Amino acid sequence: MSLTKPTTSATYAATVLRIALGVMYLAHAGLKLFVFTLAGTAKFFASVGFPGWSAYGVFGAEAAAGILLVVGWRTRWVTLALIPVLLGALTVHWGNGWVFTAPGGGWEYPLFLAVVSVASALLGDGAFAIRRGQLE
Repeated sequence: MSLTKPTTSATYAATVLRIALGVMYLAHAGLKLFVFTLAGTAKFFASVGFPGWSAYGVFGAEAAAGILLVVGWRTRWVTLALIPVLLGALTVHWGNGWVFTAPGGGWEYPLFLAVVSVASALLGDGAFAIRRGQLE
């Protein structure tokens, strides 16, 4: 009897999803830092009704979540923790209509990312994840 979990194609699928979601969060954090700047992002947040200071928290959450997902640490909790951020983004883009290429960006992308986060939370870490300080 083996004490380790068998690696299946579903395990690898969870890994691909987890890493892709982590890279997406890192890309969005980078966009806020390097393209719009954190001060510019804070101004945008304030212009759409969120406290400007919350931009710094969102940036930190996206950056941390991206790193944690790429390495596979507590995937379920990390993805669930970011769903409120995605729902906040959804409210910002809701009035712009469907398709993210619409002026101001549409609402389907934040909704899709929220759904992917739920799927990733249900699937778990997958293969090649750090758990309890060990690579499993």
